[in-house]
Amino acid sequence: MSVRYNISPWVHRYKAVQSSDEENNRPEASGHPGLLKTFPRAFLRIPRLVLVLLVLGVFAYLFSILSVDGRFSDLRVYNNSSNSPASEIGLEISQDTYINADWSKFAYTQYVTGKDYLCNSLMIFETLHRLGSKAERLMMYPEQWSLESNSSEADLLQRAREDYNVKLVPIHVQHFAGEATWGDSFTKLLAFNQTQYERVISLDSDANVLQPMDELFFLPRVPVAMPRAYWLNNTLSSQLVVIQPSKQEFERILYAFEHRQNTDFDMEIVNNLYGRDCLILPHRRYDLLSGEFRGTKHQNYLGSTTEVWNPRQVLQEAKFLHFSDWPYPKPWIAGAESIRIDIQPACHVTASGEDDCSDRDVWNEIYREFKDRRQKVCGLDFVHRFKRSESRYTRGLPSPLEPIF
Repeated sequence: MSVRYNISPWVHRYKAVQSSDEENNRPEASGHPGLLKTFPRAFLRIPRLVLVLLVLGVFAYLFSILSVDGRFSDLRVYNNSSNSPASEIGLEISQDTYINADWSKFAYTQYVTGKDYLCNSLMIFETLHRLGSKAERLMMYPEQWSLESNSSEADLLQRAREDYNVKLVPIHVQHFAGEATWGDSFTKLLAFNQTQYERVISLDSDANVLQPMDELFFLPRVPVAMPRAYWLNNTLSSQLVVIQPSKQEFERILYAFEHRQNTDFDMEIVNNLYGRDCLILPHRRYDLLSGEFRGTKHQNYLGSTTEVWNPRQVLQEAKFLHFSDWPYPKPWIAGAESIRIDIQPACHVTASGEDDCSDRDVWNEIYREFKDRRQKVCGLDFVHRFKRSESRYTRGLPSPLEPIF
């Protein structure tokens, strides 16, 4: 009996970067090719027992990598090319591992810098609680918010702690001249400093958790695992990040943040640090964008030019959905009805001559479900706190990292 999670497609890309010193110390680089020729003769003079022990040691090492302490089976490496679909792999976690795991070593993290995102984070934790996630939940919130006040912030924080077993961590939110978003980005990166945990999963809160993701806590030991930002070239998405917190990695984060460019935020920082040597998560399960249902070409998401797009099936297989529909506002910001009608996915005519509006139906269901659940979890005051005018809709510009469908 086992608890089985199928991750499709699975891409494993974690390699050490060879230093220039290592490159120069190779025999052929140092001008001594003769060393390579004499190697086999010297190798034959090694005692047979030593050779046997060496071979056994190599096999034991390879077995330990592939089995990962017996928690994984059928782990294979696949081509990382974006031009070809990755193959399916089965990730199997034994029932004993899942039941007997020390879940106090794992946590989902949320960061909050304002009232609206506090409600979003509460919704994330409510979903994890309802789906039966076993990992701990940690929320970082501004230290000036008092839990003892009569404010709506205090009410939601208390509900997070009492209803969903969330650990509350007050933090000092950094402010940077000229750009408030830097403070949000820095607060998000504090997840790297939560060294009381062996592994944390940082989730953006402008999103929906659709299925449990506890299997990600049992990935092979790497500092960082992220999905591809499939709408960009050679970029990883920081909307979902699996982190192995450590003092060393947080110091690297601090240094990178202190030496950032004016256009660098959390996504650029983690890409600069880990873009070439991290474990790649499959975006098909772990980073679906709501705007994908408004697109007409889906090969980047599907990883295939031949697979038939099925919006209902795509939503059912996804575990994490991120709201990104520029120029349509985020779901807690009320847009004019004319904007929704204009921006919603178009219907198309099938080969049999019938209208297919499945993309439109799924897209509208996603937004309607978020609105209903937001009212249920946070109250009516948090459903639509702001309104975006049609004039702002027509003149607005997207973030450089926001996809345009």
